[in-house]
Amino acid sequence: MDKRLERILPRVQKPARYVGGEYNAVMKERSEVDTRIAFCFPDTYEIGMSNLGMRILYGVMNNMDGVWCERVFAPWGDMEKEMRRAGMPLFALESGDPITNYDIVAFSVGYEMAFPAILNMLDLAGIPIHSAERTELTPLVIAGGTAMYNAEPIADFIDLVSLGEGEEITVELVELHRQARREGWTKAEFLRRAAQLPGIYVPSLYEITYNDDGTVREIIPHDGAPGVVTKRIVRDMDKSYFPVKTIVPSTEIVQDRIMLELFRGCIRGCRFCQAGYVYRPVRNRSWDLCARYGVEACNDSGYQEVTLSSLSTSDYPPLTELCDELEEFCTQRHVNLSLPSLRADNFSMNLMQRLARGRKTGLTFAPEAGTQRLRDVINKNVTLEELLRSCHTAFAGGYNAVKLYFMLGLPTETDEDVLGIADIAARVMHEWREAAPNKNRGVRITVSTSWFVPKPHTAFQWEPQITREEYERRVKLLREAIKTKTVNYNWHDSATSVIEAVLARGDRKLCKVLETVWRKGATLDAWEEYFSYDRWQEAFAECGVDPAFYANRRRERDEVMPWSMISSGVTEAYLWREYERSQAAVTTPDCRTHCNGCGANLLVGGKCNV
Repeated sequence: MDKRLERILPRVQKPARYVGGEYNAVMKERSEVDTRIAFCFPDTYEIGMSNLGMRILYGVMNNMDGVWCERVFAPWGDMEKEMRRAGMPLFALESGDPITNYDIVAFSVGYEMAFPAILNMLDLAGIPIHSAERTELTPLVIAGGTAMYNAEPIADFIDLVSLGEGEEITVELVELHRQARREGWTKAEFLRRAAQLPGIYVPSLYEITYNDDGTVREIIPHDGAPGVVTKRIVRDMDKSYFPVKTIVPSTEIVQDRIMLELFRGCIRGCRFCQAGYVYRPVRNRSWDLCARYGVEACNDSGYQEVTLSSLSTSDYPPLTELCDELEEFCTQRHVNLSLPSLRADNFSMNLMQRLARGRKTGLTFAPEAGTQRLRDVINKNVTLEELLRSCHTAFAGGYNAVKLYFMLGLPTETDEDVLGIADIAARVMHEWREAAPNKNRGVRITVSTSWFVPKPHTAFQWEPQITREEYERRVKLLREAIKTKTVNYNWHDSATSVIEAVLARGDRKLCKVLETVWRKGATLDAWEEYFSYDRWQEAFAECGVDPAFYANRRRERDEVMPWSMISSGVTEAYLWREYERSQAAVTTPDCRTHCNGCGANLLVGGKCNV
């Protein structure tokens, strides 16, 4: 261990974040590798280690001969302060080596508010933040993850973007980089060739021109770069890598359990949900293979909880068979099964009895909107009757807590829709009174609201975000309407969602804003403790950028979006059709009921695995 680190650790919170040495962490001899990769997560250890995608790609890269992938997380403020004071650059957990001279520095970015942390981590590593300043082939700075479906606000800082699922494209990209180093290519030559790999977007190869009103006029690819870059996916989930030998953290993390991925994609088509669109098409992993992975992962790690993980896990067709297969093992080993994403329209007593045996603490449902009209607008396809029936079932089965998630500011929302949330909470309370076998335990009903953020590649990408003042008015309206003492109301901070909307729908003019706000002190802006709305407003003013232009402006059908060179596989014609249906409050059936022709099925040869 670096002597400087030894001196620092007693002075910081949670020092276990920074020492590595966990069970199943991959260690390799430096002399036996020719490619070193710093796999960076622009958030803290607890958040990054809870990310299944990061665990998967960590295993994929370390399975390559001659490649050593090591983890790097953003330090908390106290640790960063000590590191800068000691002149200690950002380092990798496995080796403790500074990442400055690694071959590839790869960021996994799932949230726009992590953008400032990317700049801060590069600077802390001693790596120039601008791609144009990094003239050599190494270190190559790349990024992937859901937030990269619009990478324009960080286009000046990264060399390339890996779009979609990374199991295959990551291997191809690393091999190309190895070839480039062996054959002495320039960085420019490598980027030109990398742009020919399906799923790779190289920002520097695209020229952006603007209209007088500030909207994008044209996106012009150069040097043979494709006009549209389409995401990569894994076609066969049974052949995709699963981290059975997963790293066991030496300190508490957010998701400290086995995360068993059942399938990718979602059949539902909620019109606000970016993940539901960009992870299409649906591809299931066979239930017997899932069961085997679950058993092997528990045996290897010692974990006693398995989360059955996917965007809408209760939509997994052989869920009952999987639970049956795992039942004996879970009973003998005292392992609990949990589902983080329950649907109110398919929750049953049969399913409830299989979950978290003996730990009937609480369940979570997401009606999203307070009235059926608005649920039809967003294509939620859940009725109030289904929600109440599911709550009744849960209360009758011994559960005494329910969390209900909603959004405020959805397109076409009225005060009636807002007040409908309070009515739902009251009716859920009534179901507890009717169904609970033991009322002495009491009941906890939690209503949580977030602020709708329009995201790229969704049916609502043309919609504006309501203003901050209007959002806060609706929060107050709902807060005053909830009269039941047993209903607790939580709402999302408004300021963060404003910036999230700006970054989500932004263009390259935001690169200057991002650099400015970082130089003013922005680092871990995904955390309330570090976020400063005033700091962002100062940066917007200094750069002459109006945030309302990005967050609160309705986009026209024919407008060129900043992300128009990126395709999730879902056609824009389909997204617009869904937008038009939303305006008429007309629902679209789920993919299992009827193929709606979104276009993503072409990525798997014409047939989804629903």
